Amino acid sequence: MSAAYNKKISVIKGVTWRIVGTLDTIFLAWLFTGSLNLAFQIGGIELITKIFLYYFHERIWNYFHIGKKVISERDGVIIYTDKHWKSVAKSVSWRMVGTIDTIIISFFVTGSINRAAEIGFTEVFTKMLLYYIHERLWLRITEKISTKPQLNN
Repeated sequence: MSAAYNKKISVIKGVTWRIVGTLDTIFLAWLFTGSLNLAFQIGGIELITKIFLYYFHERIWNYFHIGKKVISERDGVIIYTDKHWKSVAKSVSWRMVGTIDTIIISFFVTGSINRAAEIGFTEVFTKMLLYYIHERLWLRITEKISTKPQLNN
């Protein structure tokens, strides 16, 4: 796959993940604050900040070939796939970045460090599971795309 194509996939993955992640954050914020208004404020701010954070996180992981194995090589083009442990490592590293972001946003919106910590630390568990599932689904999608025969024009 070309670098431009990989960047496009990173953007699409970022958007799909952000939808899932924002819905989870809104739910948790509502659960801990009892306020839909605060929940949507936290989710709305996070929607913007985390799209950018996720894109850069994804690009950093794509830059390094740690946890990748070659599945085919043709005409000087190497196609990689991720090992399962890489998906776990990406889940952990992203969760660290995401939790810090959520805690900061939640604190500024609610004014309560306790509420911010409750929301942020609860989502450690919900988001790690959701992110792992998202990552594995995208791996299947990109494997199917990368193994399709290319038509020569």
